[in-house]
Amino acid sequence: MSNPFDEQSGTFFVLLNEEGQYSLWPSWIEVPAGWKVVYGKDQKDNCLAYINEEWKSLIPTQLIKAVKINPVM
Repeated sequence: MSNPFDEQSGTFFVLLNEEGQYSLWPSWIEVPAGWKVVYGKDQKDNCLAYINEEWKSLIPTQLIKAVKINPVM
């Protein structure tokens, strides 16, 4: 069995979770709980380009909120 993420000719989705994190996801595999489709079904390269364009910060949403509530001096 090969890794489905290595499939170059397959189609993929871009997923997003509540923390603002993105994931490339094979379109033929069920979307996991806590994630929603925000782009696709499309070729892998197009999905990766979408992620690169949209994902501005690797910091999880909850951490950003916590820092805004309790800033470090």
